[in-house]
Amino acid sequence: MNSLLLCLVFAFLGFTFASLPNIVLIVTDDQDVVLNGMTPMKNVQELAKEGATFINAFTSSPICCPSRASILTGKYAHNHATVNNSVDGGCYGQFWRDVNEKSTLPVLLQSHGYETFFAGKYLNDYRGVEVPTGWNNWYGLHGNSVYYNYTLTENGEKVSYGDEYLTDVLAEKSLKFLKENTMEKPFFMMVTPPAPHAPATPAPRHQTTFPDVKARRTPNFNQVAEILDKHWVVRHPPVPIPDELLPELDEITRRRWQSLLAVDEMVRGIISELEESGIIENTFIVFTSDNGYHIGQFAQPYDKRQPYETDIRIPLVVRGPGVMRKSIIQQPTLLIDLMPTILEWAQLKSPENLDGTSFREDVTGVSSDSKFRRQFLVEYWGEGNSGTHSPSCVESNAESLYMCTEDAACHCQDAKNNTYACVRDMSSTKDFLYCEFKDTEHFAEAYDLLSDPYQISNIAFDMLPSVRAIYSLVLKNLTTCIGMECRKYYYKF
Repeated sequence: MNSLLLCLVFAFLGFTFASLPNIVLIVTDDQDVVLNGMTPMKNVQELAKEGATFINAFTSSPICCPSRASILTGKYAHNHATVNNSVDGGCYGQFWRDVNEKSTLPVLLQSHGYETFFAGKYLNDYRGVEVPTGWNNWYGLHGNSVYYNYTLTENGEKVSYGDEYLTDVLAEKSLKFLKENTMEKPFFMMVTPPAPHAPATPAPRHQTTFPDVKARRTPNFNQVAEILDKHWVVRHPPVPIPDELLPELDEITRRRWQSLLAVDEMVRGIISELEESGIIENTFIVFTSDNGYHIGQFAQPYDKRQPYETDIRIPLVVRGPGVMRKSIIQQPTLLIDLMPTILEWAQLKSPENLDGTSFREDVTGVSSDSKFRRQFLVEYWGEGNSGTHSPSCVESNAESLYMCTEDAACHCQDAKNNTYACVRDMSSTKDFLYCEFKDTEHFAEAYDLLSDPYQISNIAFDMLPSVRAIYSLVLKNLTTCIGMECRKYYYKF
């Protein structure tokens, strides 16, 4: 359908392209908030002054590919079936390409007249020459986050890069799109830089910044868990982290912050170009991350994948038409909520099978969140097989251990049966987490985060049997919910 015909169709429906906002979505990789991961982002902090900051934003699955699939589909992982970072786990597998990709956020926006643009990391196992459905302009990274020596598929052509710093390349392509865009149609731009994902390589201009920064020594830093405190992967030896490794954790923190500076510069560049083009006031800008990160908590060297605050809390900042300036949003908000919100901004009705719910009214002040409440799901399926352990670290691979490396003191970060589901029960007077693990122990963890924000005391085995049974039932409902069933804000009991 050509532009003229689209204009006639939309005029008949009662609106024009000019009435539709532009949308910019920036997604970083593994950026925490609990460990002060937003500190380097001065330009994003300025962005927040012009809009809303969500202080209770979460991923529903603390790992890259499932989280990115949730952003693109508005669904929990158990519904889009991307459960980990492998092709076998649904990460750019056949089901994704044949089913999910046909109804993602860009597909709906493109069919509504939007010019769509993507630059950066897509799903971890994307390595093809094909342009995924829904994108007019495509610069997709092959594989996982890297900073040098990578391949991009650029509108159907594979292009290899050597010493060009990836974040800067993505910034250049984004700005080129904005400069050359004729603005005849609204646009949806999604930019997904690699930072601060390992190896967190900073741009040369940032390599000497933050010389004194150290990993945050939270109350649970390098704490060795007792047998009833944490599930077996966290307790798995060797623990604690040896003293000689602690400086490496400090260096990881510095590199993560340094790598984010180029992202922050990219954000400033995009904002400046929107201002110069005179379209900033008709553009929504969303800044977020796919999941959080831990560095030393509970004697885990560094990773995500756990149901703890470090791993599941994410940054979320929004500015745009009607968004209240300098507002703080308390309402619990998930990555699955981005798609229904963006569709509402674009004057599109969300499909019934979306699990997320729009937060448009939360940021415009139409609704009050002084008495917020929500129950939501956090779910994860462990990775690991006979070839994923490190022989130099472990003697036995009976549990299909994963990510056991010498530079992490041989503490395994994951395993094939490291699978769990949690219900987070949040309101203005409550913050409770209940988790059940599908492993040989059938372990459970529960925390009252109002009194125990660092999740040190597991109270699952101290709960009244009736209360635990109800939470278990709520969890069962959430792990099988679809669409409207997932959007029930609260199961009362």
